[in-house]
Amino acid sequence: MNPKISVIIPNYNDEKTLECCLQAVFASEYDNYEVIVVDDCSEDRSIDIIKRFPCRLIQLQKHAGASAARNAGARLSQGPLLFFTDADCVLHKNSLTIASQALFANGPNTVIGGTYQQQSFDNRFYSRFQSVFVHYSETKKSQSPDYIATHAMAIYKDTFLASGGFKEHWLPILEDVEFSHRLLRTNHRLLMNPNLLVQHIFNFSLFKSFKNAIRKSRYWTQYSIANKDLFNDSGTASHELKTNVILFYASLLCCTLIAIKPLVFVTLFFVLAFANLFVSHRLLIAFYSAYGIRFSLAAMIYYFCFYPIPVTIGGLIGFGSHLRKPAEQLMDT
Repeated sequence: MNPKISVIIPNYNDEKTLECCLQAVFASEYDNYEVIVVDDCSEDRSIDIIKRFPCRLIQLQKHAGASAARNAGARLSQGPLLFFTDADCVLHKNSLTIASQALFANGPNTVIGGTYQQQSFDNRFYSRFQSVFVHYSETKKSQSPDYIATHAMAIYKDTFLASGGFKEHWLPILEDVEFSHRLLRTNHRLLMNPNLLVQHIFNFSLFKSFKNAIRKSRYWTQYSIANKDLFNDSGTASHELKTNVILFYASLLCCTLIAIKPLVFVTLFFVLAFANLFVSHRLLIAFYSAYGIRFSLAAMIYYFCFYPIPVTIGGLIGFGSHLRKPAEQLMDT
């Protein structure tokens, strides 16, 4: 009833967050686990930090990316169950217990996912925003999620190895999305457990929030065009976010045309604003439930009035990248 879980953590220059991550793992209430840290040729103090803990340390001979690191950890693991997380994530004491019970209850054909706790580890506004946004986006379809993210993914080792693992010659991110879609095509089940939570250490400023949105949007766009699911409701690439971006530019257009027909375009502007509020009202409720009215108002302004800009920039870059080198070429390798 408590089979060994191999916790696999890829690491590349994560000295700022790695110690918190490992402290949390080793504070687990679960009593049968190993921790495998796969270092991807870090150039900081990561190795010194890892050696302070009773981890199994695997050092890759050349920098190969997070997918290669996770695959290496899985191949050398000893437990029948695997739990993937990241070096900037902080597990709860019961995270491994919940993961083990969920896998045991659902069997080897199921992949169990967790998500970020609504409250971020660091207390900055943009970190709070991101944590709530991801939590809401990844849990709204818990019984049939489109993907399971590697910040909290539990899977039987045999299932993982039989699938071929994560693609190593791939986009810099979204290997978990491609892996999830590949499992869905072979009749595996994805299940999001909203009680399986980790805290993420974001340390986001406005610049880092924009940078993250550009990066995610770029690769989501490139992959989604290749996968022919650009308009799917998929995690943070949600219908709400896509609608928000469209209505943002429609509202800007109204503002530029107000001088021509003030009554018409002012009315249309407010119609668009209320439409956006209606579409995104559950996300706004999530902001409120996590941090209260003042935060939810600030988050709403940021989400409606500023966040579409980096998402658009990333989308345009992703579309250009697709034209230069379609992602389906990587998907077939």
